[in-house]
Amino acid sequence: MHIETHLNFDGTCEEAFTFYAEALGGEIVFMLKHKDAPADAGLSPEWENLVMHACIKVGNATLLGADAPGAYYQTPQGFAASIQVETPEEAQTIWDRLSEGARFITMPIAETFWSPKFGMLTDRFGTPWMINTVTPNCG
Repeated sequence: MHIETHLNFDGTCEEAFTFYAEALGGEIVFMLKHKDAPADAGLSPEWENLVMHACIKVGNATLLGADAPGAYYQTPQGFAASIQVETPEEAQTIWDRLSEGARFITMPIAETFWSPKFGMLTDRFGTPWMINTVTPNCG
C-alpha cells in the first residue's frame, strides 16, 4: 500500500506543480486538463483550463494534485505535506525554495531537540509544508 498526498488548488495547480517540480527536484509525469476529457463527459466549459489530475515524481515519492472547480475548493487545514530529507543542507535548500513568497511561516527552519533542521510554512499557493531532517528516531 502507498499513501500519497493529493493537493487541491483554486485554479493554480499547473503553476504550483511547475514550481514544486523545480523546488523539489522532481518531474511532472502527468497533467490532464478538463479540456482533454471526452466531449461527452459533461464538464463545464469554464473549467477547460483547470487541471483534472497532475502527478509529480520526486525520487520514489509521488505528489498528486488538481484544481477544485468553483465551489468545490476548500482552503487546506488540519494537515501538512511532510518532506523528510537526509541532511540539514537539503532541508535548508528545500525550505529556501518553498518559502519564496510564503503566505505564512509557522515555524522558521532551525535546529530542534528532535531534528538538526525542521520548519513549517504555508507556501504562496496555500499548501502547508513541514520540512524535517531525518534522524535515527524519526523518519
